[in-house]
Amino acid sequence: MPRKPPIRIKSPNDIELLRRSCRLAADTLLMVADHLRIGMTTLEIDELVHKYTIEHGAVPATLGYHGFPKSVCTSINEVVCHGIPSRRRLKEGDIINVDVTCKLDGFHGDTSATFFVGAVSPEARKLVEVTRRCLAIGIEQVRPGGRIGDIGHAIERHATQAGCSVVRDFVGHGVGRDFHEGPQVPHFGDTDRGPRMVPGMTFTVEPMINLGGWELEILKDGWTAVTLDRMLSAQFEHTVVVTETGCEVLTERSRPLRHSEVFD
Repeated sequence: MPRKPPIRIKSPNDIELLRRSCRLAADTLLMVADHLRIGMTTLEIDELVHKYTIEHGAVPATLGYHGFPKSVCTSINEVVCHGIPSRRRLKEGDIINVDVTCKLDGFHGDTSATFFVGAVSPEARKLVEVTRRCLAIGIEQVRPGGRIGDIGHAIERHATQAGCSVVRDFVGHGVGRDFHEGPQVPHFGDTDRGPRMVPGMTFTVEPMINLGGWELEILKDGWTAVTLDRMLSAQFEHTVVVTETGCEVLTERSRPLRHSEVFD
């Protein structure tokens, strides 16, 4: 059985460096939102992210990670996560999650959001809003003395009450000098379980919420995870640090996201 990655408590200097990488990841997502349009390919999104990341002195952390071939993950409709950018064009009614991870000065910043491509169905809009709220509710549980399980319990309760399901095969994770550190952060389960949160602990909260069942399968490319029933899936993600009084969202954006939070 593989060993769980260690939980690394960050120093104030570590947190400042992590804050910088997370700010870049957040800005990258804002840049993508400003360029998103019907008819563009996910390969174009990848090229935008790659160029922007390099221009800002960082590297795209996903490129080459365990063999992943691109600089960003683009997951459309029934794709839960790890969608590989391609020549597929976005069409009206799609929803797409863009997952950005950059490495700047040795630290990783990790964030994602789901966008609407033009006018979407009421079901798609409901799913995205439920998922957005799940992220917020999960982050509300982050405080010193609480347990990691409190996060997933609150997320699952909200998703279930809304008639949706929570993906169980992928979880949040610690982040810092390594892309994936401890603790693992499930988005489901019982309260008062898992490691106790302490100041300086850094991790992602990244619920993947499905309109149908939670089960998924991996396609033949070895990366793309899709819902087993091919119903829609959405995801939002932030990187947080536990503080003395609660938490700080390190990937907080400087303005609302176009095509996700505000609409022209």
